[in-house]
Amino acid sequence: MAEGRGIEMMKKILVVDDDESILEVVQIALESEGYHVQTITNSRGLQKLTNDRPDLILLDMILGGEDGRILCQRLKSNEETRLIPVIILSAHSDAGQVADTSGADDFLEKPFDIDALLDMVEKYCK
Repeated sequence: MAEGRGIEMMKKILVVDDDESILEVVQIALESEGYHVQTITNSRGLQKLTNDRPDLILLDMILGGEDGRILCQRLKSNEETRLIPVIILSAHSDAGQVADTSGADDFLEKPFDIDALLDMVEKYCK
């Protein structure tokens, strides 16, 4: 395995948000730092995670009528995905405490500073 030889493999990040402009900004920022980024606009892509698991999931709290907190609870209760760190993204200022109840590993309030995003991603991708 490449990691055993001291070569760090490219970390995979899945970004789930129904706002295309946020997906684009986050993807550009993360790819410029060397991450492999996959974006999806709804929860359907989350059902395929057992085959191609990301190292980190950035998950919007309100996802086009779906509740990101419930999606996070499902991810954290599934044996296949429970160890993947999940960061909830939301414009709601009280979402930090709500993210705690969903089992999310962390919370980032929108609009977020790109440096804050990169710092948080780095923290969970070490």
